[in-house]
Amino acid sequence: MNNAPTLCNKITRGLWETVRLLLFRPFPGRIFRPWRAFLLRLFGAKLAHGAHVYASARIREPWNLEMGEESCLAEGVLCYNVDKVFIGHRATVSQRAFLCTASHRIDSPGHELITAPIRIADFAWVAAEAFIGMGVTIGNGAVVGARAAVFRSVPPKAVVGGNPAVFLRNRKIEL
Repeated sequence: MNNAPTLCNKITRGLWETVRLLLFRPFPGRIFRPWRAFLLRLFGAKLAHGAHVYASARIREPWNLEMGEESCLAEGVLCYNVDKVFIGHRATVSQRAFLCTASHRIDSPGHELITAPIRIADFAWVAAEAFIGMGVTIGNGAVVGARAAVFRSVPPKAVVGGNPAVFLRNRKIEL
């Protein structure tokens, strides 16, 4: 299946990028959280109460973003959400993490675009500069260590790290 963007999608992305550069990014700080949330919702993002997206976060397609209560996309996060990205209640994606919902068919001469959603469950934490690949689910309360590269789903309460990410231990937390 070829998931190439339509003309309408390209125009909407261009409009979003213009709004992001002129009206979203220049307004950092807590006082402008409601303004940034308004702009994201205007472009179809589903943000629960208290969801926070920093001004320097880059969201490719807001209409493919859903965030739970008190969740966070921190400074410099790159959310390449050609497909859906779900971020659960009180989940955090830390500085400069990369959420990537798309790739290309490597066994095809046309290298067609392929996509799969990313799900980051409630109370999960994706630490700084981690990479989360397409189709990955980060389980409830799981932790992805800094600079980890995750290509397979992470079970609830697991702590993973490294490249590729490997299981390190279980998290001791009451959820």
